[in-house]
Amino acid sequence: MFDFANYRLLDFIDIILVALLLYYFFKLIKGTVAINIFLGIAILYLIWLLTKYLQMNLLSELLGKFLGLGVLALIIVFQQEIRRFLLMIGSTKFSPSDRIMNKLGFKQKASTSTDVDAILEAVRSLSKTKTGALIIIKRHSNLDFLKQSGDQMDIKINAPILKSIFYKNSPLHDGAIIIERNRITATRTVLPVHGDIKLPQTYGLRHRAAISLSQHTDAVAIVVSEETGRVSYIKDGKFVPFKNYDDLSQIIKYDLH
Repeated sequence: MFDFANYRLLDFIDIILVALLLYYFFKLIKGTVAINIFLGIAILYLIWLLTKYLQMNLLSELLGKFLGLGVLALIIVFQQEIRRFLLMIGSTKFSPSDRIMNKLGFKQKASTSTDVDAILEAVRSLSKTKTGALIIIKRHSNLDFLKQSGDQMDIKINAPILKSIFYKNSPLHDGAIIIERNRITATRTVLPVHGDIKLPQTYGLRHRAAISLSQHTDAVAIVVSEETGRVSYIKDGKFVPFKNYDDLSQIIKYDLH
């Protein structure tokens, strides 16, 4: 087992790849309830390996069957995390599939020409007047299923347009807007909320909807609270901290790159 002289280069590559997969999966579930389940399974698996190595046949056989039958249960328990993990693998900038898919025309790059400064100019104004807003910016994931729930548009981004959409008496202010490649492609879209998202009472339905969407796609969201005027930036199901609007602008531009 520890005779490294018999190990091939492919064996070391195999170990590194497994370690990377575990690392990225751990990053996805860190800070969630799923981390406790993951650690429990890891400990159980290590115990099974130990009993197998010590030739404790009865206990080893029992644990082996339990781990084997538990695969389906694990898929159900980690359904959300597995979906996010596969999404991360498919959309990561380092994935070789990006270039291949783009050349074949099956995948579009996230827009680097989105006028982030115009968006934040409108957000700053909406925040001052405590006007609620939910802005979804597409990266790689297809958001057509969202656009079908609202009014499809094709409007070039500018601050006055964004402010007028979320104006309280505007017929378009309810729901979220979708931004793709520097254009507003949908308004009044309905974002589904999956699962029980626990947030402090200071956060409302807009925040829950943004978190849910960012857990199931790689889109990012900007939320303006109607109660406090607070601006939140949400990515990968989490609030991304920022110091000021300049800092937020740099973060968003980097994420859209």
